[in-house]
This record gives sequence, C-alpha cells and structure tokens, in this order.
Amino acid sequence: MGRQEDGDETPDPARWRILAVLLVAIFMSLVGVSIINVVLPSIQAGLGASESDLQWVLSGYALTFGVVLVAAGRAGDVLGRKPLFIIGVALFTLSSVAAGLAPNPMSLNIARFVQGLGSGLLNPQAVGMIQQYFRGPERGRAYGALGSVVGVSVAIGPLLGGLLIQMAGQSQGWRWTFLVNVPVGVLAIVLALRWFPKVVRPQRKPGGAARPGARDLDPVGAVLLGLAVLAILLPFVERERGDWTWLLVPAGAGLLALWVRWEHRYRSRGRSPMVDLALFRTRSFSTGVMIATLYFMGVTSVWVLIAMYMQSGLGRSALQAGLIGLPAALISAVSSNWSGRRVTHYGRTIVIAGICSAIIGLVLSIGVVQLVDAGAISVWWLLLTLAFIGVGQGMVITPNQTLTLAEVPLTYSGSAGGVLQTGQRIGTAMGLAVITAVAFSVLIEGDWTDAITAGFAMTTAVVLVTLVVALVERGSGRGEPARRSQAPLG
Repeated sequence: MGRQEDGDETPDPARWRILAVLLVAIFMSLVGVSIINVVLPSIQAGLGASESDLQWVLSGYALTFGVVLVAAGRAGDVLGRKPLFIIGVALFTLSSVAAGLAPNPMSLNIARFVQGLGSGLLNPQAVGMIQQYFRGPERGRAYGALGSVVGVSVAIGPLLGGLLIQMAGQSQGWRWTFLVNVPVGVLAIVLALRWFPKVVRPQRKPGGAARPGARDLDPVGAVLLGLAVLAILLPFVERERGDWTWLLVPAGAGLLALWVRWEHRYRSRGRSPMVDLALFRTRSFSTGVMIATLYFMGVTSVWVLIAMYMQSGLGRSALQAGLIGLPAALISAVSSNWSGRRVTHYGRTIVIAGICSAIIGLVLSIGVVQLVDAGAISVWWLLLTLAFIGVGQGMVITPNQTLTLAEVPLTYSGSAGGVLQTGQRIGTAMGLAVITAVAFSVLIEGDWTDAITAGFAMTTAVVLVTLVVALVERGSGRGEPARRSQAPLG
C-alpha cells in the first residue's frame, strides 16, 4: 500500500486552526460520554427511571455511535468532511438540548440515540481531517493533541457531573450535564464555518459524468456492515435482556462475512467499496486495529469498576468517585502529547511501554484494594496506582492510532478511521459485558473487594494478550517507522 502524499504538497496554513475546531468538538462529545456514569442515580431520581431505562441511556448512545462510524467515515471521504462534521456537531448539540429538557425516560433515550448518531458522524471526520491536513511528525503531534483532549475530557466529565449534581440538586442536576454541551457545540459550528476550507467537489469527466468511484457511497455495503455491528454490539450492551439476544452474535458474524463478500464483488466490478479490504493486508493497519480492540476491551472497564467500587462498595459520593480518576486522566493527557511527538521515531516501542505501564497499574491497584479491605491504607492510594494506567493510556491510544493509519491512502482515511473506532467500540462493549459480569458473579458469593479484584485480574489478562500482539509485531520489524517500498492497494 502506498503512503499518502507526505511531503508532496505544501501544508495548509490553516491546519492548526482546523485542529483546534476538531478538538473542541471531540472534547464536547467525550465529556458527554464520561459524565454519564456518575449521573445515572440523579436521572433515576429526577425522572423516576427504571433500571431498564437507565441501561438504554448508556446503550442507546453506544449502539448508534458504533453502527454509523464506518459509513460516516466513508461519506466524509466521498462527499467532503466539512459538511458531515458540521451536521454531526449540530445533531449532538440539538440532542443535548432535547436530553436536558426531557420530560420522561422515553424522550431522554430518543435524544441519546440522536446524540450517538451525531457523535458517530463527527468523530471519523476528525480523524480524516487530521490525516488530510497533517504529514510526518506533525501528524503525530496532532494525534498527541487529540489524545490530550481525550485525557482531559475523561478527567473533567465525572468531576463536572459531580459538581453539577451538588449545585443543582440530585433530581435536576443531571439536566445540566447535557445542557453544558450547548455553548461548546455552537462555538464548534461557528468556528468550522469560519475556518474550514470549502469542500472540493469530485472532478467530472467531459460530458458531466463523475469519474469512477468519486462519489460512490456503496450503500449496500454500508447497510450490511451497520447491521452486522448492531447485531454484534446489541447482546453486549443489552446483556440483561435475556439469553435470546446472544443469538444475534452468530447472525452478526454471518452478516460480516456477507459484507466481506459484497465488498470483494463490488471492487471486482470496478466500483469503489466502502472499505478497501486490501487495507487489512497492511500489517500496520490490521495489527493496529487488533491492538486497539483488545486494549479497549480491557482497560475501559477499569473506570466503570472503580466508580462502582467507590460508590456502591465504599459508599463514597459521585464527586469522590470522579476525583479518584482525575490524576490518571490528566497524566494521560500529558503522556499522550509526549508520545505523539515521538511516535514517528520510536514506533511501536512506545505502545509496548504503555501497555506495560497499564499492567503495572492494574497489579498495584489490586494490591491497594486488598490493603484497603484489611484497613492498612486509605483508598486514596488508588490515585497513585491508577496514574500508571493513565500513563499507559496516553502511550497506547495516540501512538497506536498514528501507526495504524500511517499507510492508509487519503481517499480511505475516513472509513479506515471508522474501522479503527468501530473496533474500539466493539472491544469496549465486549469488555464491559464480560468483565463486569465476572465482578458481579464474584460479588454474589463475596464482597466488593473480591469483585473488584476479580474484575481487575480479568482486565490484566486481556491487556497481557494485547502486549503479546504488540510484541509479535515489534519482533517482525513492522512496528517501526521503517522507510520501505510499498505496493499500492489492490
């Protein structure tokens, strides 16, 4: 696969302003995700929501977000990323208003579905535009800035949620956790309209016909992949609905196989498929997607387990539950920026070091939980041990994203970014389902100390598998930023 035109064109002088707009929107969407875990009790008190309603507050967003990622990325590649980005931000902002003013659980969950759709539209455009406007080491710096925003938003979300609930009250505080998105969304739209370049439409052949593949959205492929992702995700995010939902997993696998067959056939007919499957023959891309999926399958569960342990296990407040992860998230922001600037030099070695740091943090956190149960130390020692996981977050997510997309052609950067993010969403859903199920099954016979220990042990096992995958690629020499000749896709 050939590299993009790195160095073949003059960098856009507006690229850093473009990045600033992207980061504002990503910040808004991620705060909207990280804030939810600490405000669910407030939503229950304010709306009289059932456990099922609360589950859909989480899963409705996750489903629509995961389903549209690849199709939205492809649409941005074909139609232009600016309009798709603005539409996504507008949908997210308007649905935040609807969620904040929701009179009942049904209205809130509909708003959350639309919010997930808006986030699913804007996120692949951000990745695609970073690929489009940044080259070489600058691209690593741009992804480092993105990773820093991820870290800060994860830190601020729970803390902001706890503060808003304390200020506005248990029954109404949750509304402001949605309404705070509105001024940020409006700012992102105004700046995007002002600073983003105009969309360049595909050139046309004499006679008015578009050149082959220029505006080919592959709608059948989009529907097949969307249904496959929905079928795979639904049983994991709605795992309490009953055993019948697990029948959707093999159905999803069948749809995925059908999608692969369709994409091959579509390309053989001379059309432009939604995802060029030749991308997966590029080791950096396929291994990077695997690392991202496995890492998110493990580490994402840590913050859910910690929130449950602090509030349900130790009886601490939502604000205290948010504070316990604050240093880790802030360190993640610093680590992400540091590693983004160095990934083009050190390659996958940074990712491996980050995974090792996360494993150290997990093992030390198990030790703290055990010592807290014995009355030997304070639970606030978790501030230190979770910081190792924060370091790992910054050294894994940002560098891995940079390396995974380094050899992807610009014409597929949006859809490839969507594939990467879809892997992260599927990994997150599967990890949360399995690891929390392990913790709750242990809780039936034991206590919260046993439950969190079991959950963290399971998480450590998954992260160890991630380490093995990264080491195998590093051993092959494919994880380094080598300058080697490459063949084009196809």
